[in-house]
Amino acid sequence: MYDNPAYAPAPPAAKTMTIDDVVVRGFMTLGTLVVAGAASWYFEVGMGVAAISALIGVVLGLIASFKQSTNPALILGYALFYGVFVGALSRMYESFFNGIVLQAVIGTALAFAAVLTVYSLRIVRVTPKFTKFVIAAAIGALALVLVNLVAGFFVDGGIGLRTDSPLGWIFSAAMILLGTFFLLLDFDDIERGVKAGAPEKYSWQCAFGLTLSLVWIYLEVLRFISYFSGDD
Repeated sequence: MYDNPAYAPAPPAAKTMTIDDVVVRGFMTLGTLVVAGAASWYFEVGMGVAAISALIGVVLGLIASFKQSTNPALILGYALFYGVFVGALSRMYESFFNGIVLQAVIGTALAFAAVLTVYSLRIVRVTPKFTKFVIAAAIGALALVLVNLVAGFFVDGGIGLRTDSPLGWIFSAAMILLGTFFLLLDFDDIERGVKAGAPEKYSWQCAFGLTLSLVWIYLEVLRFISYFSGDD
């Protein structure tokens, strides 16, 4: 995806991907995640089950990403299992900070609208250099998260990236910004796929990318708001 799309132009007789195809698949993928999350919330799924669901969702997501899969079952399976985790985690946050989930949903929606506007107006152009920067930044950020996790076994709070502190606030804000950058890459990927006459099935991979980015932003917004929602 992004700088090295795995699609080839569709054969002359085959149906090519359109924006509408991506929208429909996007609603199906994100809708599956939201429904699974709502069910997880309603049935009060425990964090143990949620953690297992998250692990399964991550594995399915990695397979879909590295194989550039257009398999609906694989992509919807990711949405289903990861949705269970997102729902349980959201419910836990809501139990500590009343109203935080609605705030995070609104924040994510506003971020999506803002990025779409910026992309549509060509305020920010997605170039190969920009794409490489975003991917490198993501690898670096995930490496820091891993270091913080390992350090957490020896020092309370690790190196402080996920604590309610100025460093934690900055890192969380940076992760939200990185998520919006991935949305830009997603929009560019969709546009290039449509212009190149990619096969219709490629819309599933585009929908998967959008869902990943939106979930990333939502979870980071949820964490960021929580830093400022506690009692004084």
